[in-house]
Amino acid sequence: MSEDGESAGELEARLPDGETFEPPASFVEQANVSDEGIYEAFEEDWPACWERAADLLDWDDDYDTVLNDSDAPFYEWFTGGSLNASYNCVDRHVEAGRGDEAAIEWVGELGETRTYTYDDLHREVNEFAAALRELGVAEDDVVTLYMPMIPELPVAMLACARIGAPHSVVFAGFSADALATRMESADSEYLVTCDGYYRRGDVLPHKEKADEGLASVGHDVTTIVADRTGEEYDHPMADGEHDFDELLAAHEGATVEPVQRDAEDMLFLMYTSGTTGKPKGVKHTTGGYLSYVSWTAHAVLDIKPEDTYWCSADIGWITGHSYIVYGPLALGTTSVMYEGTPDYPEKDRLWEIVEDYDVTQLYTAPTAIRAFMKWGAEYPNRHDLSSLRLLGTVGEPINPRAWKWYYKHIGDESCPVVDTWWQTETGGMMITTLPGVGEMKPGSAGPPLPGISANVLDQSGDPVDPGEAGYLTVDKPWPGMLRTLYRNDERFVEEYWREYSDPEDDEWVYFPEDGAKLDEDGYITVLGRVDDVINVSGHRLGTMELESAIVGVEGVAEAAVVGGDHDIKGEAVYAYVITEDGHEGDEALRERIVTGVEDAIGPIARPEDVIFTPELPKTRSGKIMRRLLEDIANGDELGNTNTLRNPEIVDDIAGKVGGD
Repeated sequence: MSEDGESAGELEARLPDGETFEPPASFVEQANVSDEGIYEAFEEDWPACWERAADLLDWDDDYDTVLNDSDAPFYEWFTGGSLNASYNCVDRHVEAGRGDEAAIEWVGELGETRTYTYDDLHREVNEFAAALRELGVAEDDVVTLYMPMIPELPVAMLACARIGAPHSVVFAGFSADALATRMESADSEYLVTCDGYYRRGDVLPHKEKADEGLASVGHDVTTIVADRTGEEYDHPMADGEHDFDELLAAHEGATVEPVQRDAEDMLFLMYTSGTTGKPKGVKHTTGGYLSYVSWTAHAVLDIKPEDTYWCSADIGWITGHSYIVYGPLALGTTSVMYEGTPDYPEKDRLWEIVEDYDVTQLYTAPTAIRAFMKWGAEYPNRHDLSSLRLLGTVGEPINPRAWKWYYKHIGDESCPVVDTWWQTETGGMMITTLPGVGEMKPGSAGPPLPGISANVLDQSGDPVDPGEAGYLTVDKPWPGMLRTLYRNDERFVEEYWREYSDPEDDEWVYFPEDGAKLDEDGYITVLGRVDDVINVSGHRLGTMELESAIVGVEGVAEAAVVGGDHDIKGEAVYAYVITEDGHEGDEALRERIVTGVEDAIGPIARPEDVIFTPELPKTRSGKIMRRLLEDIANGDELGNTNTLRNPEIVDDIAGKVGGD
C-alpha cells in the first residue's frame, strides 16, 4: 500500500484498460515536435524527409544522395557525405561557447560524483585518442571496450570515433568467454577495460575476468586498464598493459584532428544474441546512425541543450549507445550516468538522483518500473520529482498497470510517457508516440514514427485485421538501420529479409522477429519474440547459447530452455534438463548448471529454475515442443498434446516445477 492509501490494484481500477491520455498542454507548448502534420509531411516527402535528421549534424562534406537503394537490402544513407561523430558530440558545442556546460554527470554507486563539462570531455577524448594512436590503433581497427558504467567508457567510445576506429562495447556483466568470442569474431587487437567496479558495495574484480577472456583469444592484444577501485583491488598489470590515467597524463594537452568518415563508414559493432548460439555482429555506420539517434532523441525524448536527461540503461547495450552517449551528446545536453543499482543503498536511490540533479527526462525499463511498484510509492514520495518533464520506457513491452503507476507516481500525471519499441538492429526508436503530438494508450507502444513504415502481417504476408495478432514488419528502410552483420552478408539477408518477399522482385521487408497487433487507430502493441530468444530484463539471450552452456556441464545429456513470465524481469529462464546415466538430478548438479550458465554467458542469464526430467516433450519427428514447456513455466493451461510421441511426460514435468 502506498502512502496515499491507494494500492496498485485500486489504481488499475481507477484507470480502466483502454483509457487514453492526452499530452499535457504545457508540454505541447514547449515540445520540439508538436505539429500533427509531421506524419503526412514525412510520408509525402520520403525519403527526402530524413534530411531533417541529417540537418541536426555538422557535415564535413555534404551528402549528394539521401538514400541509395540500388543494392537492396544493403541500403546506404547520405552517400557522398562525410563527418565525424566525436566532433558532432563534443567539439561543436565547445566551439559554440558551451564548453563550461555539463556534458556528463556521473554518479558512482558509493556516492561519488564527477561532472564532465564539454571542455573536460573534449580534453580527455583528445588525450585518449592520441594515446590510442601512439599504441598503434589505426583507422578501421576495431577496439573492444569491456567496461562498466564509468566515465572512461564514453571517453573511450568518442576517442575511437575521433580517429575512425570502430568500437565494440561488451557488456561488463558478460562472462570471460563472451568477451573472447566477440574479440575473436571482430579480430580485435585492442582492449580497454578496468580493474573492478562496485555492486551493492562489493568490489567485482573485473580485470580478473578480462584476463581470463584474453587467455582464450588467439591473437595478441594490447590492453588498457582504467582504475575504478583505487587500492581496494590490487590488480596485476602484465608487461605491455597500460594504465588509462597514465596514458592521459602522458598525452596531456594533446589534440587530435577528427578523422573525416564517410557516412557509410562503420561507427561501431554491437554483438547481439542470435538463434544459432553464435552472437551476431551488428554493424552501424556514422552518418545514418548518428542522424537517426539525434532526430529520435530530439523528437521523442524532447531533449534540449538546457536539459539534464537521464537514461538508466547500461552503455553495454544499444540503448546506452544511442540514448546515453550519441543522441544526447550530439544534441548538446547533459547526460546522467549512474554506476549502481536502483535499490542500493536504499530503494529510493533513483529518486534521490532525480531530485539532486533536477532531471528533466527519465528513460528506463519496465523491469525497473515493476520493481518500483513492488517496493511501493513511499519511496518516490520521499523526493521532489517536479523537475521531470517526460518519462520513457524501453527494452520490452510495458503492461498497462505498470504504465499507469509510472504515469501517476513518478510523473504526477503531468509527464507524457513514451513507450518505445526498437532493437539493436534498428539503431533507434521505431514505434512510439510523439509526446507533443499523439495521445497515449497504456500497453500500446503507439504508431510507427514519421517516416517509418511498419505493418502487422499474417503468415501469408497479408495485413491482419485490427485486434488480431501477426508479425511485425518494416517495409521501408530508415537511416538508423544496421547495414549488415559483420563479415556475414549472407546471414544478414537470411535473418532479417525476404520473409514476405518474392525472390523475383525487388521489394524487401525487414522482419524483426516480434509478434504484434494493430488497433483501429494504427497503434501497435508488441507481443514479444517469435524466435528462440528470451528477453530477460530487456536483455536478449539466445536459447541455443543457453542450452549449449547447460549441455556443457558434466552430467547433462540434453536441455531445453524457455522463457517464463516474471513479475520483475518480464521473462525468466527456465531450464528443463535430462541427466546422463549415472548422474542424479540433485541440488549439486543444479548448482553446477547455474554456475555453468553464469560462467558462459553472465549472471543475467541465471536460470530461474532447473527442472530435471527423464524426457522432454517431443513430436513424432523429434522436435521439442517448447510451447508446452512455456505453458508449464507460466502455470498456464496446457495446449494440445496429441502430436507428441510421449504425451505422458507433460504432466510429469508440470508436477516438478517449483521444486522436486
